Amino acid sequence: MEIIDIKALSFQYPESDNYALDGVNFHVKQGEFVVIGGPSGCGKTTLLHLLKKEISPHGLQSGDISYIGKPLDEWDERTLIEEIGLVFQDPENQIIMDDVMQELVFGMENLGYSPIDMRLRLAEMVHTFSVEHLLHQKTTALSGGQKQLLNLLSALLLKPRVLLLDEPTSQLDPVAAKDLLMMLERLNKELGITVIIVEHRLENIFDKADRVVFMNEGKIIHDGKSREVIQQIYNRQDHRFFPYIPSISQMYLELHHAPTIDRIPLNVNEGRTELASLPSMNHVEKIENKVMNTDTEPIIEAKDVYFQYEQGSSMVLRKLSFSLNRGDFYAVMGGNGSGKTTLLKTCLGLLKPQRGSVKRFGRKLTHKSIDSVHQNIAYLSQQPQTFFIQDTIEKEMQLIAEQHEIQDSEKRIKSLLNLFGIEHLRNRHPYDCSGGEVQKAALACMLLTKPSILFMDEPTKGLDPVSKIHLQSILRKLHSDGLTILMVTHDIEFTAKTATKCAMLFDGEITAEALPHAFFTGNYFYTTSINRLTQNSQYPEALTLEEVLHSWQEHELA
Repeated sequence: MEIIDIKALSFQYPESDNYALDGVNFHVKQGEFVVIGGPSGCGKTTLLHLLKKEISPHGLQSGDISYIGKPLDEWDERTLIEEIGLVFQDPENQIIMDDVMQELVFGMENLGYSPIDMRLRLAEMVHTFSVEHLLHQKTTALSGGQKQLLNLLSALLLKPRVLLLDEPTSQLDPVAAKDLLMMLERLNKELGITVIIVEHRLENIFDKADRVVFMNEGKIIHDGKSREVIQQIYNRQDHRFFPYIPSISQMYLELHHAPTIDRIPLNVNEGRTELASLPSMNHVEKIENKVMNTDTEPIIEAKDVYFQYEQGSSMVLRKLSFSLNRGDFYAVMGGNGSGKTTLLKTCLGLLKPQRGSVKRFGRKLTHKSIDSVHQNIAYLSQQPQTFFIQDTIEKEMQLIAEQHEIQDSEKRIKSLLNLFGIEHLRNRHPYDCSGGEVQKAALACMLLTKPSILFMDEPTKGLDPVSKIHLQSILRKLHSDGLTILMVTHDIEFTAKTATKCAMLFDGEITAEALPHAFFTGNYFYTTSINRLTQNSQYPEALTLEEVLHSWQEHELA
């Protein structure tokens, strides 16, 4: 039975010349696990929000949306609130209450559930997901992964039949992201909940999906089972969607002369089976770990830094010693709540440590240094929307150019808009853009001043795989031109391809620091899918698909 039935759905936002959705036909059977992917701004989130009546966007709409055979508009509001749950991309945007317990019961209280029913549902959910330890905490004290779990549980307490999720893993560390996906798979398989998830991080989700749907420019381009869609893209040579295919699947398609659909691997276990069928490559030279160069000039030096947000609270940073050298592309990784953003803000001078010292260009930071942040240091925060104060992206860039007296500003603005592929958004309000579009716009604004140092907090958040590749290219070029970069991120694949130095932040301090290959190889979770695949195999241990293909070429030539 089709639980969602969409026919010829078109939607146009006010004051927009283009359709966000253009004649979409989309059907979901009860109990399906459907993944929707596609470029930023292609209409994925719009489609999701139109299924959630109480937050449906305003605009020009045509076509039909039915839920269990009945037009969505004919259902009463209470039923739709209960039966169609939604989890947002940013967990902060969904949490209302100060306490975890209050947040969990908020929806049930608003719908008038009895105290007995609320307590019964709460007890079952808390025990099932083993979150008793969170029940009496403040919501502000939760990590990003815990906040996203809280949002999911809040939706589940209403016992939905359909669960909509908009990039739920975008702000989660690798372990938390995998835990969330496994939980969604469990809910789908054990409870029969229909799951529709919009995602950009597709590496670990294809094997969980019953169907994969790819959109572009408001239309559905590919729709089918995971392996069918991969073969469609490969057979049609639809290069627009190559980067969306999991790297393990890409490796199989590239290395096998006659790939078959039923053998396309979707996870590490399946990939190792296919890898074992290929000729041994032990004779190919292993990729050697280089030695880090520490002779360059330090720009940022932190020594024995301790920081806490409130007196009496636990230290976020403790005994932290760290240096950023000129010419580094330095990536700091770590779990949600480990202190990565705090580290960035401390290095910027936006937070003052209780103990220890932070020096920038050899000078001790003694107070907030906002002016210098906007002069030779650019800072892309985790919430790029907060950067914008003008009503269009172009006006924001013009204001920055005026404040910094930038010569040939119009030429430079146009160049940066084109560089990031957002020239068509120049007259759009930043809050009307998708998460990925805002990320690109904010970074374009940062680079307008030609900074010598760039600080970035989760720069790939909201970016689709193609945009990530484009950003890799931009950052590599800027780095080769002399830009020093400090980045905190959860994105392992992106880091492995861009950073020149990596570090792990754990228990308030840097516990490991190395070049990317030495840093990632051998890890179970904080490593790439390709590395997990090639560990203990007849292949040289690799980090990226490109390294595997290079090794294969050497093997072919041998």
